[in-house]
Amino acid sequence: MDPIWIGFWGIVALFILLATGMHIALAMVLVGAVGAASILGIRPTIHHLLGEVFYSVCRWDLIVLPMFIFVGLLAGAAGLSKNIYYVLSLWLRRVKGGLGIASVASCAAFGTVCGSSLVTAAVFAKTSAPEMRRYGYEKRLTYGLISAAGAIGMLIPPSILIVMYGIFSQESMGKLLIAGITPGLLLTLFFSIAIVLIILIRPSSVQPPKVVRVEEITWRLRISSLVLLWPVYAVALIIIGGIYSGFFSPEEAGAISVALIFFIVMSSKEGRERLPSALTDAASIAAMIYFLFIGATMFGRFLMLSGIVPKALETVIGWNLSHLHFVIAMAIIYLILGCFLDSISMLAITMPIVYPVVQAMKIDPMWYAVVVIMAIECGLITPPVGLNVYGVKGVAESDVTLEDIFIGGWPFFIAMVLLLVLLISFPQLCTFLPNLLMK
Repeated sequence: MDPIWIGFWGIVALFILLATGMHIALAMVLVGAVGAASILGIRPTIHHLLGEVFYSVCRWDLIVLPMFIFVGLLAGAAGLSKNIYYVLSLWLRRVKGGLGIASVASCAAFGTVCGSSLVTAAVFAKTSAPEMRRYGYEKRLTYGLISAAGAIGMLIPPSILIVMYGIFSQESMGKLLIAGITPGLLLTLFFSIAIVLIILIRPSSVQPPKVVRVEEITWRLRISSLVLLWPVYAVALIIIGGIYSGFFSPEEAGAISVALIFFIVMSSKEGRERLPSALTDAASIAAMIYFLFIGATMFGRFLMLSGIVPKALETVIGWNLSHLHFVIAMAIIYLILGCFLDSISMLAITMPIVYPVVQAMKIDPMWYAVVVIMAIECGLITPPVGLNVYGVKGVAESDVTLEDIFIGGWPFFIAMVLLLVLLISFPQLCTFLPNLLMK
């Protein structure tokens, strides 16, 4: 059989295996190994693929993944999310929709120490959601907001998804991380505006609380509370400032951040009790991502051997698409895939096929990366997969259903799509900061 047809049927087989419920990493390993063996034979495949997998997984820059994962889990164990929400609620409570805006801003602040949108959403579903409901926010608005706001954690450094993108694309990890800052801040602004508009259009979404004692909030209390955020300032300075200045590599910034948050965890009894769980979760998540990376490597090599990638490259270039049209098309594809796959799986499946086309067309890598990640993040709150929604449901109060969270998240999904359109229309929003800070 022609290798290109083997590649085509391999892609079909992958989606059939995924439809049966097989784990994405195992499906890619199986398809990659069998497909490569069909082209090269069994012995050359074992020699070729095992060598490729070994050298791809043993790369130094991969160490940043478990570091950033561990920082986020340690931050949760240290109770930083509670401090962040407390401080921001003091400053924003008197504003219309203030507690909702405080939740969004808290997710953005927590994103500077946690690179996972799922962890961020789950943490604040436990931290801020009960307080919002106590002050009269309806459950759909509360949990829909938090499931969406968790996505900010995947844009603001340290972002696990951006790190994964950098590993797959071989682009500068530092530039990619810096490129996520402006879109992350814009997403925070868009969500805050959405909350205010929702309350203005539908005042019933926030009812006056029945019996809630509102403590006296003075400027002295507000200003003194800022001291509680010093770990956030420190980690942001290490990761963003260190990478920008060239003083730290992303790997070194991750290690130093882990050491700092570890010290904070060990300084409290509650943190020490949560440490074993954080260690176990970090190892489990890192192992899953490494396994996924092995699967993506094997599947990608199989596609190259089959000739699918060169053929796709030749075909797309033959269409004479402009950079704008190509990026729009890919954004739409990722929005559709987001209904069925999680974010890292989308990258793992598509990058071996698509990124060579991006390079051949000479599309700005920072612009394309941010647009793709933004489009992928939209899938975190869309049915039926919507990982953030399921993560929030797992820790939500008993009267909250999946339907409530999906419905409550739609206004914020619209805000995300509007930002995606803005980022596509104005590439400078994605490229200005990394080009300015990391020449």
